[in-house]
Parts: sequence; structure tokens; C-alpha cells
Amino acid sequence: MRFVQAIGRAFLTLLNTVGRLVIFVAAVGASLVRPPFYPRQLGRQLVQIGYFSLPVVGLTTVFTGMVLALQSYTGFARFNAESAVATVVVLSITRELAPVLAGLMVAGRIGAAMAAEIGT
Repeated sequence: MRFVQAIGRAFLTLLNTVGRLVIFVAAVGASLVRPPFYPRQLGRQLVQIGYFSLPVVGLTTVFTGMVLALQSYTGFARFNAESAVATVVVLSITRELAPVLAGLMVAGRIGAAMAAEIGT
């Protein structure tokens, strides 16, 4: 009998937690569509986060591409496949490295900017 009570208690706890989560998500969703809106501040933050991060992300990607091309060339030269270096570098940067590097650079830059703004 205690086993059934333990299962029932765990199930009720789960239902309670899910219910509180649904109420929280509904409250957040309702606050998203309720005024006040600050479009000027939103636009300024979008420019600050996105547009001003492009030089950092671009430089990081360029230097990573150079290193990847150099390393790939030395490996492909052993098999006389130097013509495949450009294809491999472009595919590996665009598919794998660029999203990760962009996320890391933007997070680091914006985190530092927000910390500096809070500290002043």
C-alpha cells in the first residue's frame, strides 16, 4: 500500500509542478502582449547586440578560416588533394564553426558590455 501511496504522491507532485509551469508560461506570454512597449529601446538594444558584434564575429571567423585552411592544406598535401582545401574549409566553417563562434563571440561581447554598464 505504501508503494501505491508513493507513486500517487510523486504523480501529484509532478502535476503540481507542471501546473505551476503552465501558469508561469501563461503569465509571461500575457506580459509580452500587454503595454507598455519600448520600441526605441528595443531597436537600440538590437543594434547594440547584433550590428556592433559583426566586426568581432567577422575577425574571429576570418582568422579561424585561415588556421583551418593552413592545417587542411598540410594534411591534404600528403595525398595530392590540395584542390579540395577550399571546399572543406568553406563547408566546415559554414556548417560547424561559424554558428558556434558567432554565439560565443556575441555572448562574450554582450556579457562584458552589460557588466560594464551595470558597474558604472
